[in-house]
Amino acid sequence: MASLHFREPKPGAKLQVIGAGLPRTGTNSFCAALEILLDGPCYHAGVQWGANGATDERHIKTMISAAGQYPYDASTRAAVQEDLARLLNGYVAVADPPLSILYAELLQMSPDAKVIVTVRERETWTKSMLDIIKTSQPALAGLLFFWLPSVRWLPKFATALTNLFYQKHGVEMKDPQTCIAVWDRHKTQLEETVPKRQLFYFNVKDGWEPLCEILDRPIPDVPFPRLNDARDLEYHFKNLAARGLARWALFVVVFSAILCGSALLAHALLSSPPALVHNSYDLISRVGAGMLIAIPILLLYI
Repeated sequence: MASLHFREPKPGAKLQVIGAGLPRTGTNSFCAALEILLDGPCYHAGVQWGANGATDERHIKTMISAAGQYPYDASTRAAVQEDLARLLNGYVAVADPPLSILYAELLQMSPDAKVIVTVRERETWTKSMLDIIKTSQPALAGLLFFWLPSVRWLPKFATALTNLFYQKHGVEMKDPQTCIAVWDRHKTQLEETVPKRQLFYFNVKDGWEPLCEILDRPIPDVPFPRLNDARDLEYHFKNLAARGLARWALFVVVFSAILCGSALLAHALLSSPPALVHNSYDLISRVGAGMLIAIPILLLYI
């Protein structure tokens, strides 16, 4: 699971690569390779808000804002670019939606960056893309993930991404035909927008040589990263679901204990002498304080 961990920014690092590949094109392997070649962290949008260690909700809220407000007018574009500049400061590369779809805005911010489009066979990509859409939008996700930082925003993030893809490509991906339409229109728009000298295509199956040629870097003396995005993501979502259920179970236990304790205390107070009432108040205050201390500690480990 090494691929699904939050990356901290590196002071002084500048954006050199805009990964403009669609999801399910080996973006995690691509990011891992860029981190080796460019000696800095890659901001993989899907990982930075939803992975292990991602607790700062500023990341997913910025992604929701950037995707949900598209298309931009002049003032909105400036505000979104300002937010992205703050968020991406200290990263050498970016990948994954919404950043991979906002390549034009990012290129305005970093005009010397290279735009690299990760690709794969279109037919296998279509099946994988439809699978990931189902996996990343579980039923009742908002309720299930309510207690989990960042991930609780998944439904709004999915809605914002749907808006971005629809506004950019004119269709919503829900079957093979619409997926292929998005694939083709994405490629056409890239070639109409990005200067030819800055636009490159890369298949992670090809390994180091073509990527090193694009970036003018020597081939590293380490194997090219081969990360199983689909397996990692499925495992990660199952883990998140288990944590979400565990936190709901904790909430139910604590809430039930409070209700039962309150009922028992009320019954005891109504039938007790004043001295016992005073002792009962003291006991319940101590128990309550202990529960207030224990709950956040438990949440850290669930």
